[in-house]
Amino acid sequence: MARIAVIGAGTGAMAAAARLAVAGHRVTVYERSETYGGSLGRHERDGFVFDTGPALLHLPAVQRDLFVKTGKESLEQRVTLSQVDPASHHVFADGTRVSLPNASRAGVVAALDGALGGGAGARWGAFLDRARDAWDRSRRPLLEEPLRPDWQVLGRDPYPAVRTRRLLRGARQASTLAEVGAWELDDPRLAALLDGYALAYGLDPREAPAGAALLPYMEETFGTWYVAGGMRALADALYERCLARRVEFVFGAEVVRVVEKDGRAAGVELADGTPAGADHVVLGVRPRPGLVPGAPAEGDVPVQPRPGAGPLPGRFTVMLSLRGGRDAGVPHRTVVHAPDGAAEQAALFAGRLAEVPTVTVLRPDDPTTRPDEDHEAVTLVATVAPHGPVDWNDPALRERYTATVVAAAGKAVPGLRERVLDTEVRTPAETEAQTGAPGGSVPPPALAGAAGARLHAANRTRLPGLYLAGGWSHPGGGLAHAGMSGALVAGLIVEGDGFQGSR
Repeated sequence: MARIAVIGAGTGAMAAAARLAVAGHRVTVYERSETYGGSLGRHERDGFVFDTGPALLHLPAVQRDLFVKTGKESLEQRVTLSQVDPASHHVFADGTRVSLPNASRAGVVAALDGALGGGAGARWGAFLDRARDAWDRSRRPLLEEPLRPDWQVLGRDPYPAVRTRRLLRGARQASTLAEVGAWELDDPRLAALLDGYALAYGLDPREAPAGAALLPYMEETFGTWYVAGGMRALADALYERCLARRVEFVFGAEVVRVVEKDGRAAGVELADGTPAGADHVVLGVRPRPGLVPGAPAEGDVPVQPRPGAGPLPGRFTVMLSLRGGRDAGVPHRTVVHAPDGAAEQAALFAGRLAEVPTVTVLRPDDPTTRPDEDHEAVTLVATVAPHGPVDWNDPALRERYTATVVAAAGKAVPGLRERVLDTEVRTPAETEAQTGAPGGSVPPPALAGAAGARLHAANRTRLPGLYLAGGWSHPGGGLAHAGMSGALVAGLIVEGDGFQGSR
């Protein structure tokens, strides 16, 4: 039985902790805040309940596997899952609207044909065929296996872009997601739909490799799910599973240094100077200067490859307590696309505020989120520039941008502004304070292509005994990806160098 110190109590770290405890190890989790769950936060006021982080679940098989491997009770015995149908409703800049059914390829194609016409559904369907090829080519090395020593093979884009000939000009082939939208989908609304998937993960469609097509493919193939009571209920279930496996949690315990002894990780040191010895250390938070021995640069750890430098976008979240009940049949999720997507992207990825951003409107049909049937809890989310380039502590800016986001969401919720009883805002500044992530940035998923620039740090580091889990490590951000990282770390520690990934 080994002693294992886990830094951070996010979902990826807890996934690793539960799996390691089941394998017979003595696991202690050190968390700088007073609670668990990482991004899966909750805000409650006057009977209204809101998720402050991810609000929907994709690839639930990752969580199901975790619960199967760590105890007798399944995921569905711990939380109530329901498929969201339609998976999403979209409002485009020209006023066109379309509802996309959940996990129904034929239904999505038919809906797009009916709303957009001109063979739009067929073009989207053909795109999904190519995205499926990219999924088949990259799924295991990108998501289910530890990052290979020859990780450069993931630098090749798995997406089979269409090669098109042009009169008097050379043939062209898309290499970025934006080019896929412009050249293969041939409709600005379909391009906006595709861009929206990237923006939701904080990715720039103009730079994200075409292999990012995996993101819409995964959602539209494996479905979108809601956890009754909000996503915090999933964090509660994972925490309780860890406790059942005798994982120890120490809250209010900030780790300031990974201790190195005889050339390997040998424990951690807390902010009050308390040492805690360990045979293995799992780093479940974003590395920061001074935390890891021998780290040569800020945000770097002794691993290969290193993620790209520079702050990534964050989330601007507006939680609205509304008078008046939720109308029957309204979509759970509506995406109101920006009136000028090119201007939005140019501003966002230059560290500025978009004049009007793409806004996701979440209206769960869940009585536990509201005091009674005469009220409604609605959450608005926009991807925005991080704290630093934008001063999210500026009260005037926060108020102005809240009004901008609420006005945009009015296209999804008529009369929204007049129904507001209370408003609560979370910006990248709060994310930075709560998680320690510079700028309040949110980690994107790892992507194949772009010569490996979109990969994350490997789970096994150059320092023996030190492993990385969570969204800032392979295979990247998002609940499903973080859960996969926990499984990979547990496998590497339990099975050693021979571990080849989940089967």
